Amino acid sequence: MIEKTNVVWHQTTITKQDREKQSGQKGVVIWFTGLSGSGKSTLANRLEAALFAGGHRTYLLDGDNIRSGLNRDLGFSDIDRRENIRRISEVAKLFVDSNTIVLTAFISPFREDRIAARQKVEAGEFIEVYVKCDLSICESRDPKGLYKKARSGVIPSFTGIDSPYEAPNAPELIVNTENQDPEASTEQIIRFLKEKKIIH
Repeated sequence: MIEKTNVVWHQTTITKQDREKQSGQKGVVIWFTGLSGSGKSTLANRLEAALFAGGHRTYLLDGDNIRSGLNRDLGFSDIDRRENIRRISEVAKLFVDSNTIVLTAFISPFREDRIAARQKVEAGEFIEVYVKCDLSICESRDPKGLYKKARSGVIPSFTGIDSPYEAPNAPELIVNTENQDPEASTEQIIRFLKEKKIIH
């Protein structure tokens, strides 16, 4: 790692608290994690639409979208996966500082990396949503045809096939998409956010 001895964080005039007063909401990270095909992007998209309709300031960071730009230089080795999540967590931190409800939809397979992402924000500002779905069901859905390519050897180091997925030990919320449809799953998350007074 390159030592940044001459880099000093610039304290801006407008503070996080100032933005909270103006926006009327508190920034949080809603971090969706789970296997490919579990429904992370679907749920994150539905949830953002519901929050936006309710007057909340939101932004959705999706795995493929980020890899199309900010992280286009990264592959899918363990090292690159970790760097992918590190960059995303730094971006999410900035969104939280701006008092935005930022939703992230990434497999983020390694527990250690998700813990590191949580530690970048203050207590209560990181909500880990484990989108739980058995590998066999995810593979039967295979919306992007990725499992088929992984099984045939076209995609190496694919999570769930020949690269591990480490499920969260204590997520804030578990959404089981094996036997719950997207509408019910979205409602489950909204109820949780209301109970925790994250949204009105």
